[in-house]
Amino acid sequence: MNTEDTLENALEDTIAGIKAPDPEIKRDVQSRWDSIAKPLHGLGLLEDMVSDIAAAQGTTQIDIRRRALVTFCADNGVVAEGVTQTGQEVTANVAENFLTGNATASILCKRAGTDHFPVDIGMAKRTSVPDRRIAAGTQDLLYGPAMTRAQAVQGIVTGIGIAEELAQKGYRILAAGEMGIGNTTTSSAMASVLLDKDPEEVTGRGAGLDSQGLARKIEVIRESLRVNHPDPADPIDILACEGGFDIAGMTGLFLGGAACRVPVVCDGFISAVAALTAVRICREAAGYVFASHLSEEPAAAMILEALHKQAPIRCGMHLGEGTGAVMLFPLLDMALDVYHGMPTFADIEIEQYKELK
Repeated sequence: MNTEDTLENALEDTIAGIKAPDPEIKRDVQSRWDSIAKPLHGLGLLEDMVSDIAAAQGTTQIDIRRRALVTFCADNGVVAEGVTQTGQEVTANVAENFLTGNATASILCKRAGTDHFPVDIGMAKRTSVPDRRIAAGTQDLLYGPAMTRAQAVQGIVTGIGIAEELAQKGYRILAAGEMGIGNTTTSSAMASVLLDKDPEEVTGRGAGLDSQGLARKIEVIRESLRVNHPDPADPIDILACEGGFDIAGMTGLFLGGAACRVPVVCDGFISAVAALTAVRICREAAGYVFASHLSEEPAAAMILEALHKQAPIRCGMHLGEGTGAVMLFPLLDMALDVYHGMPTFADIEIEQYKELK
């Protein structure tokens, strides 16, 4: 059996092991929320998220104290087409800053009590970031597929392996992040196919393109779709034709988390594209995906709608790296303090609120 077959088999085994979250546990947690001495549904979406995390973890004793952000770093050949404001060298610079604690995501992780694991899954330049690279960046998708199918599967399996490793070390919730100049182009191209939308509807300015740059970006995406003909019914083909190694790794993280009953939090638009890819590969994975914030990218809301997810944070953010996902953790901590620590109506001998129709 060759390496390609081995990787395909590993992916199939992971998919076969993913089971939907436990609905009975979700009902038990919702009942606990309703019994707490506060207005019904007073914490809104946070109550729903805690209930869904419990169902994903398979226990009413929800615990997210051990958590990690995995930031997949990769370069994209399409940068050669003038679709970005900066060059590929920025990917490596920011990736190195993750290790020194000087990047935005690193600073937020420290504040939120979150361990940070940057991964080189395909940067053009070698750095000190832990090496899981598939290749030194993808090909230019304007002239052919960004990667081979085998590389796409390898990227997914790499992400699955990282999720499994972290689950074995006791991490109970993960966040998916990315760093890669040009990856709003790759994710917009994938979103165009996944959502069956024209590139103009789903493509934004990324990290600050002017109107001329945005027009060029849309033109490149549209032409790449004509050249590569990604199959809308095959999410791995979409990934291989139009995506990046960072998106492949995050797709695997979502699938691996689901297989290990570890919830995985989306960051913004790019990681949500990876989440939708994972769910299109295995629909049972959807119950392990959680949204953090609504990105400023035009397709962000469309992708979350396709995932049937709501984002509790709306700050106009579009930074990437996993920053929004990490910001969700303190909100969940506060919600869990209420869930675990607040008395019930029965405890204080007051009649419980009733759901009014």
